[in-house]
Amino acid sequence: MHEFIYLASQSPRRRQLLEQLGVRHELLLPDMDEDAESLEAVFKNEAPTAYVQRVTGLKLDAAVARMKRRKLPPAPILCSDTTVAMGSLIYGKPDDAKDAARMLRELSGATHRVLTAVAVQAGRRRFEALSTSRVSFDELTRAEIRAYIASGEPMGKAGAYAVQGRVAMHISRIDGSYSGIMGLPLREAAQLLRAAGLRF
Repeated sequence: MHEFIYLASQSPRRRQLLEQLGVRHELLLPDMDEDAESLEAVFKNEAPTAYVQRVTGLKLDAAVARMKRRKLPPAPILCSDTTVAMGSLIYGKPDDAKDAARMLRELSGATHRVLTAVAVQAGRRRFEALSTSRVSFDELTRAEIRAYIASGEPMGKAGAYAVQGRVAMHISRIDGSYSGIMGLPLREAAQLLRAAGLRF
């Protein structure tokens, strides 16, 4: 049985969600010379589900190698990745304000999917799960989109929004896992961590 895990994520939301579960964790972040962003590149014609599962697996592979390289005490490692999708289109993190505005215009007045893959490595065993939720947005005016981008909240977020932030006033319906939309589905994460031998 394990007492803590490594979290291979820079997301403060994932840390907050693990704390909500009462899971002790230490960050296992990339070295300066690691190109973590390149792992998120989308392949041509790649389906959103395949994409988010592949990226999560690559991030976990990199984290396992990092733990060994640093000679850290062994413990389960948790990785997660979230993407927003409408049909076969993948909405990752916006490149800039213009890209964020494009995403928000396309999501406006429509229902999209939020896919979050979770993977846990414990020794040689790997446990994986996928959470799929649906989010419906009101029609957003150009002024509302501009104001939201000016807040800075869309940057660094898949689909250019944070469900727990001020965009919530424009969300008419959520079907699925709220914590999964935030970036770590707690039900699935808890199941994987227990399977990996974690006590919490």
